[in-house]
Amino acid sequence: MSRGPNGTTSAGTADAHKQTPGGETLGPRASLVMSLVLGLLLGALSGLVMVPAAQHLRSLQGGERAQATLHTAGSCMAGQCRVEFEADGRTVIADLPVGSGGGKQSAGARLVIRYQADDPRTVAREADVEGGGAVVLAALSGGAALIFMIISAVAAVFLVRQRRTAGRGSSE
Repeated sequence: MSRGPNGTTSAGTADAHKQTPGGETLGPRASLVMSLVLGLLLGALSGLVMVPAAQHLRSLQGGERAQATLHTAGSCMAGQCRVEFEADGRTVIADLPVGSGGGKQSAGARLVIRYQADDPRTVAREADVEGGGAVVLAALSGGAALIFMIISAVAAVFLVRQRRTAGRGSSE
């Protein structure tokens, strides 16, 4: 409850709801802009990063098959894992692409990979050549982008209606 200038309380009145206990809140326009930006960023992540990563993984379906050792463990989904294997009689150390699985395996783990015959440094885990986690992340970020864009559209309609009713109320 807040006290007015004459000492009365404003519980249950419109003035009591205008005050924010924790400070400032975002206005409707700022919320609209933020949800629009989030939608665009998630859409860009899906369309510009994860879909091409899934396509790259799928392009290795017909590649040469080899046994490999996880050389450097890390966040394979972010492209921070490396594998070591034999190709054409030489040892190759190659980076697993963005969207690869297997991040819970430790260095030294054995796995089956596929690589391009003309470029053995282009590899993917055999388990990921169907698209791997990149397909899942593309779908999730695309779906989240769609949700934020719908929220933005609904918020825009709400703001337009609110502005119209405010304009009508002040002209009477």
